[in-house]
Amino acid sequence: MQKAAENDIATEAVDGNDAYRSIVSDLMCLIGQVQASLSRIESAIACETSLASAEAIDSDIIVLDDVTPRYARAGEVLRACDADLGAALEFLLEAKAIEHRLN
Repeated sequence: MQKAAENDIATEAVDGNDAYRSIVSDLMCLIGQVQASLSRIESAIACETSLASAEAIDSDIIVLDDVTPRYARAGEVLRACDADLGAALEFLLEAKAIEHRLN
């Protein structure tokens, strides 16, 4: 629901100049790419967790090469990036909306 509202606001807000539209478009594209990467990381963590659990049940072998912490850290950084990109987009949309109201 919130995504639909953001898309409506973005559609209304990009009625300005080409540079503004390009920036908003780039930010939306980056946000989509970051969110897709987050989904892939979460899937990789879930897959590795389930594989590690299955291996632990099937054998007495313990694998010390766990890449989950690296995925988790990358996920943290991407979540922060997602929040910052979202804030930048929101700022641009709000500024354009205020500008539109003043004109």
